[in-house]
Amino acid sequence: MIVDRHTTPFTIFDEDTVLTALTKITDNKSGIVFCVNEHGILTGSFSDGDFRRWITSADAGDMTTPVKMAAHRDCVSTNIDADISAISRLFRPGVEVIPLVDERGHLAAIATEGTAEMTIGRHTVGEGQPSLLIAEIGNNHQGDVKLAKHLVDLAKQAGADAVKFQLRDLNALYRQADGATTGEDLGAQYTLNLLSRFSLSPEQMIDVLDHCKAVDIDAFCTPWDLPSLEVLADYGVPALKIASADMTNHSLLRACAAKHLPMLVSTGMSTEDEIVATVDVLRRVGAQFALLQCQSTYPAPFKDVNLRYMDRLAVLGNCPVGYSGHERGYHVPIAAVARGAHIIEKHFTIDKTLEGNDHQVSLLPEEFSEMVARIREVELALGTDKARAVSTGELMNRANLAKSLVATRTLHAGEVITRDAVAVKSPGRGLQPNHLDELIGRTMRRDIEADDFFYDTDLTDAVAQGRNYAFHRPWGLPVRYHDARKLLSHSATNPNFLEFHLSYKDVEMTSEQIADAFEHRKFDAMGYTVHCPDLYAGDFIINLASSNDDIWERSIVEVQKVIQIARELDQWFDADEPPIVICTMGGFTKDAFAAPEERPAMYARIAQALERIDEDGVRLTSQTLPPYPWLMGGQQHHNLFMALDDTVEFCRQYGRRLTFDLSHSKLAANFTKTPFSEYVAKLAPLSDHLHIVDAEGVDGEGSQIGEGEIDWPMTAKQLDELAPNITFIPEIWQGHVNNGEGFWTALERLEQWF
Repeated sequence: MIVDRHTTPFTIFDEDTVLTALTKITDNKSGIVFCVNEHGILTGSFSDGDFRRWITSADAGDMTTPVKMAAHRDCVSTNIDADISAISRLFRPGVEVIPLVDERGHLAAIATEGTAEMTIGRHTVGEGQPSLLIAEIGNNHQGDVKLAKHLVDLAKQAGADAVKFQLRDLNALYRQADGATTGEDLGAQYTLNLLSRFSLSPEQMIDVLDHCKAVDIDAFCTPWDLPSLEVLADYGVPALKIASADMTNHSLLRACAAKHLPMLVSTGMSTEDEIVATVDVLRRVGAQFALLQCQSTYPAPFKDVNLRYMDRLAVLGNCPVGYSGHERGYHVPIAAVARGAHIIEKHFTIDKTLEGNDHQVSLLPEEFSEMVARIREVELALGTDKARAVSTGELMNRANLAKSLVATRTLHAGEVITRDAVAVKSPGRGLQPNHLDELIGRTMRRDIEADDFFYDTDLTDAVAQGRNYAFHRPWGLPVRYHDARKLLSHSATNPNFLEFHLSYKDVEMTSEQIADAFEHRKFDAMGYTVHCPDLYAGDFIINLASSNDDIWERSIVEVQKVIQIARELDQWFDADEPPIVICTMGGFTKDAFAAPEERPAMYARIAQALERIDEDGVRLTSQTLPPYPWLMGGQQHHNLFMALDDTVEFCRQYGRRLTFDLSHSKLAANFTKTPFSEYVAKLAPLSDHLHIVDAEGVDGEGSQIGEGEIDWPMTAKQLDELAPNITFIPEIWQGHVNNGEGFWTALERLEQWF
């Protein structure tokens, strides 16, 4: 059993709505919340079962009803000071979470039969959660409050989730008064000498903990004795750290557990039998704890670190595990996270040569920062053990590098596919070669030319085909010069315009070559837009934000070329308005994001470039961008037109308009942890054009409509209100293949909302 003072996930006020209570039940995954009045006094409970009873009652139906009207007023509860065995007897089927109250009836803690997670400050520790990264300042402040606060500031800047200190009452802790060392061994004399000079008093420690609150970083402490424990518990630290030296100090462990705070227990200097005994003590008193693998030598030899023992600790403790390191460097903690550590504790200093053996095994701020960055990368790389799927970037590379089944000769509808009619060739845009046996013997439902791709639909009776669509805003199809006529001829579609996605080779085409592609016929009653190339030969990408003058100058030239093409295309269309030109204006970096303070200058560089560009006859727009674009076969970082506020500021400051790519901006919203509705609310009024496509996660762009995370009914309603008449295309990745199958599917699904 576990007793946890972190009651927020389970607490709801009487006047909160039923909907709010249901949301909290969903979040805490326990099926229940507890109601309190304005004074925090427990008044009842509200569970999934209570909701079902209420929703079927005569008075139910309004989800804004105060939860007190539906709550169960006679819930099982007991006093927080009750014996653990007495609390345990209250658990039964249907009662898996028990509220514990103080003598005045305030909800003080929650008892559960066990959990794989624990909450420390603002951080959840457990499977699937980011590792809690602790900067162990300990006594590395050298007894100086000012230095202690400075170390706190540096730790926060370095990305630490929390800082940790040590608090000792030397008279309570050591057998001789006032730190006297008469007759002690040399090691104890050395240690006591350091502690007597470098320890903080309780008043000084509270001053430092107050500073931690002021700079908004979680902070806790190791109590080495009972008086220190009382100081920390009375202050209200979010957790207690148990030093390896106290692993066998069962009386101190019980006293700490009685405070009902999470406990991080280091296992250095202990045998497995001693660890098992300590776990038994903690279990009997209902403690919430994690076990940290630790080698208590300074510095610890790598051969003694034994990270594999964390696996054993997880079994022995049935709890989260972590690593408290005293070895040199920061590579071992990274390996520990890869092996399953949920907590990392590493000593932190500003000077490894300072007096005291902790400094030599500590990390400097820049080293700690590097450790944090690498750990976060490893956490991302760990992924899940779900069935393997092909990532967005892999799909793009598979289309370029893999092989497909293609026709060796022209085949007509009704013809049976024979083995000699099929070859395996690159690229990988069509049906994968492993479907060869399924394909042979099928009857073609469509005509296919020699060297053209077979597709998934050739294994079914379906034929990809468009139709007339009804939308209350102008819509178009993304095309290339060479497939514009073909895409339209294979369907009865009625787009208002075409959007030409240019490649760098398209930019080099002559007017006569374009005319040939268009079959020397106008696109009657139709407009057009033009999208700048995303990649040029030689790995060049348009970057109007570049500080490299050569790249910047060429980017200006390339954008100007596209604008000129847009002007010349006018002869083939009946456009009522100047064509929109869509440009990814740059600001990407390869290995990491630029610092936020660098972005204004990058936007100013773009504005400076735009002053050099002649936009007469077109409407040049900046495309909104994702955090992690797929460029040149891999993932990079976008810094501009990704964050919401600076994108809005660019438009307002420089009078620019956007092409609002919903997929890109949904990924950006996920990355910045901002509701997508806020992106729509602020960006739609600044937009002249929409790229409509779904998205997933932070880099899953180009998803089919309804197969990602965008709430389409809500988004469509917002766009109708904020940008009612602007144009859109369905920009489904690879939507053009198989005669536009992806586009037709998207339009079919979008029609109900747009």
